Amino acid sequence: MTIEELIQEGKKEIHKDLAMMLLGNILNYNSLELLLHLNDFVNDNQIKEFHDKINLVKNNKPIQYVIGNVNFYGLTYKVNKNVLIPRFETEELVENTINLINKYFSKPLDIIDLGTGSGCIGITLKKKLDNVSVSLVDISNDALLVARDNAIYNNASVNLILSDMWDHVDGKFDVIISNPPYIKINEEIDDIVYNNEPHLALYGGIDGLDLYKKIRKDLESHVKDKFLLALEIGYDQKNDVIGIFNDMDNVKIISKKDLSGRDRMIFVLRNIDI
Repeated sequence: MTIEELIQEGKKEIHKDLAMMLLGNILNYNSLELLLHLNDFVNDNQIKEFHDKINLVKNNKPIQYVIGNVNFYGLTYKVNKNVLIPRFETEELVENTINLINKYFSKPLDIIDLGTGSGCIGITLKKKLDNVSVSLVDISNDALLVARDNAIYNNASVNLILSDMWDHVDGKFDVIISNPPYIKINEEIDDIVYNNEPHLALYGGIDGLDLYKKIRKDLESHVKDKFLLALEIGYDQKNDVIGIFNDMDNVKIISKKDLSGRDRMIFVLRNIDI
């Protein structure tokens, strides 16, 4: 059976783009390369793997988990059931953080990624910024194993810390960044997310603010005189999250919208003239 014939079979079951992603993943081709090899034959084991993965997608398993990786900020990250699938909004958080660092900070810098999951935030900062030390923190050892693999794959030297936010963290940092769990306990979310992604990384208590409060509780003992705190937030949490941090002395708080026009990022800066 040829690649073209398999694509035709696949699109009867799932969207053509998803079928091509699956087949490209199996054959180690990107979408363009796949189109250049339509007449190539596929072996029986690859055909079986293709059909097996189609069935997983049909049964509402995220394509990223089926493939086993995702592109984030131009880098490839392994993902599985132990970590959240990185979203576009988080890329925007990273982009804005890099811009603020380049504008207001001198190197070297100590950066910490709280609740790192796959490690995509902290590892990306390590790869895109010169002369920075990056620590990745997560309460889940299974998540940290994924982050470790991603650091190795992307050739990024980082520190891995098993901790519930600040509990087992020492030292002070210039930049703190986090995409913490912020979904309310009773909030409805898509079945594909609820049934597949780790609840530990999704839910932030009754009001969705538990982890922001944990970050605030010991923040001042872990930051330098001049610091940047960068947070992803739920679309309706802007005022509540600002309220958690606006009691700090000498800080400026900036909120930013994502490309969809929703309030999705909060930046707390101390001793920085904006």
